[in-house]
Amino acid sequence: MPEMKPMILTAAIVGAETMRSHNPAVPYLPSEIADEAVRCCQAGASIVHLHARNPDGTSTQSAEVFGEAIRLIRARCDIIIQTSTGGAVGMSGEERCQPLTLRGALKPEMATLSCGSVNFGEDVFINSRPLMRDIAARIRAAGIKPELEIFDAGMMDEAAYLQKQGLIDFPAHFDFVLGVPGGLAAREDALDYLLTRLPDGSTWCAAGIGRFQLPMAEAAARRGGNARVGFEDNIYLSKGVLAKGSWELVEAAAKIARSAGRTVATPAQSREILGIAPFTV
Repeated sequence: MPEMKPMILTAAIVGAETMRSHNPAVPYLPSEIADEAVRCCQAGASIVHLHARNPDGTSTQSAEVFGEAIRLIRARCDIIIQTSTGGAVGMSGEERCQPLTLRGALKPEMATLSCGSVNFGEDVFINSRPLMRDIAARIRAAGIKPELEIFDAGMMDEAAYLQKQGLIDFPAHFDFVLGVPGGLAAREDALDYLLTRLPDGSTWCAAGIGRFQLPMAEAAARRGGNARVGFEDNIYLSKGVLAKGSWELVEAAAKIARSAGRTVATPAQSREILGIAPFTV
């Protein structure tokens, strides 16, 4: 059996919906988001998946707010910056794409690209084909590596559609977001099916929602994949025990990786695995 590559851990530290009323450790301000990103990097994360917040905790896709958080993070560590183009449910495509306008030292290295619409609890997360094509084209024009977010099985076909349209390249990096109410369940057989659809040479991570976060990280570790953890998707370290920060969930995922015989990837190793240029200050 070939030796598995180091496991890439992504820290999704804030999201669009998790509030301090859910867990008082949720960061809002750019300085708080940067502090948490640095703690997650020290705990073993090599990618930080960024959303942004207004001071009152409401979600924003403001390029200015994202830029301030990125500036503060890059002054302190070399973690890979991945910005969300999902934003919050109900945002327009134009609003969602604001972080892609950042340039120079503030330009993110990665950005998410959701590959279809999905029921999202009581809401609907809209990603029509015209919107997907538009966001994919903006990511490509900005020279940013996309992470293809897959919430349901049919989205693998939509990713292939975007590739045939010349808007993304295969192999690609996929994020299997499992356990969203209305999307594909966080089950190992569901993960195994998605892996049968993975284009040759592609990389992938699993992001389990809620109580499925760490079990999905373990399933990914055993299959040679990568994992996303953090407050965007889950605020508990164990049943009824609030995590002190996303960093504590990263620590738990790193322990899972090592128990599965995997090393935890550094940011430099992750850039090499993902085909991202080396970090420069």
